[in-house]
Amino acid sequence: MSSVRLVFSSSAQRERRRDADASAGRELVRPLSRLAEGSKGVIVEVAGHGGRADRLLALGVTPGASVTMLQRFPGIVFLCDQTELAVERAVADTVLVRLLETPS
Repeated sequence: MSSVRLVFSSSAQRERRRDADASAGRELVRPLSRLAEGSKGVIVEVAGHGGRADRLLALGVTPGASVTMLQRFPGIVFLCDQTELAVERAVADTVLVRLLETPS
C-alpha cells in the first residue's frame, strides 16, 4: 500500500506564513492590496489565470516592475513604473509585491 500526502494551503495560511517570514526578518512579499499608502515595492508575481492576469501583464504589471501605492479606498490606485492604474481589490489581491520601504 502506498501513501500519498496531499497538502492544501488557504490564502489565510499563506498570509500567516508571509507575516511570520516578515517577523523573522526575511523578505516581505504581500498582495498589492495590503500595501500602505506611500509604500513602494517590486512586483514578484501576477497570480491567477485567464483574462485578468493577461490584461494586467499587457498594462505593464509584470514581475520586476516597481510599484507605489497611491490610494487604498474606495479602489486600489497604484503607480506601476510610470503608469497610474486603478483596480478592484480582488484584482490587487492577485499581484504579489516585495516591499521595499514603508511610508514614514
